[in-house]
Amino acid sequence: MSNHYQYKLLALDMDGTLLTDNHEISHETSTWIHKAMEAGIHVCLSTGRAAHHALPYGQELGLETPMVTVNGSEVWKSPNELHIRTLLDPELIKKMHEIAVKHDCWFWAYSVDQLFNRERWVDAIMDHEWLKFGYTTEDDQVRHEILMELQDLGGLQITNSSPTNLEVNPAGISKASGVAEVCKLLGITMEEVVAVGDSLNDLAVIQAVGLGVAMGNAQETVKEAADLIVASNNEDGIVEVIRDHMLKVGTTKIQP
Repeated sequence: MSNHYQYKLLALDMDGTLLTDNHEISHETSTWIHKAMEAGIHVCLSTGRAAHHALPYGQELGLETPMVTVNGSEVWKSPNELHIRTLLDPELIKKMHEIAVKHDCWFWAYSVDQLFNRERWVDAIMDHEWLKFGYTTEDDQVRHEILMELQDLGGLQITNSSPTNLEVNPAGISKASGVAEVCKLLGITMEEVVAVGDSLNDLAVIQAVGLGVAMGNAQETVKEAADLIVASNNEDGIVEVIRDHMLKVGTTKIQP
């Protein structure tokens, strides 16, 4: 289904963007996402979450479209059909785990089939396929030290999904690389994409697309990079994006 709108794809971060702080999609946001879909606009979840943590929300919205999960380490052709997956070297996982233990902070890691963390770790690192590693600490100094050590390791894409964490993907893998794959699948360009987010794991995609949008609750760096800042995730910022900038309902903007 083709549409005559300038933008053909809406790529939505989930936590802090699509979801309210209660981890729900508001009725108003859901209504406008459906209006976008009815207008022929593709809607793609673009999240740091693993697929099985993202899927229930996709199903709630009735999305059959591609999906970017684990910050771009996975791209799904449709909700249950994997298109591409990029793994982290288990040697790097081992080193990142050592860094976490050294700094005594909370950590987690996604393998292809499960989530591990400080309370439930695995000795046989080599026996698993790894997608992402993460650290959480309220201590800015410790977080900075971890960041420095990670940068020394090399071969990593380091972002966050909240100001107190660090998320690590393979170098070159981000929501931007993921959404670029989705564009190939849909036969559209990055210029025809609107991407919305709130954290550093959204930064690359916000900079790479036609219209990059920061939520009102976004981290400062993300706001600075965005073309547009809308209301927060608890105030239906996504509605603004769809209504005023994609469908341009009730606005008298004359198209150039």
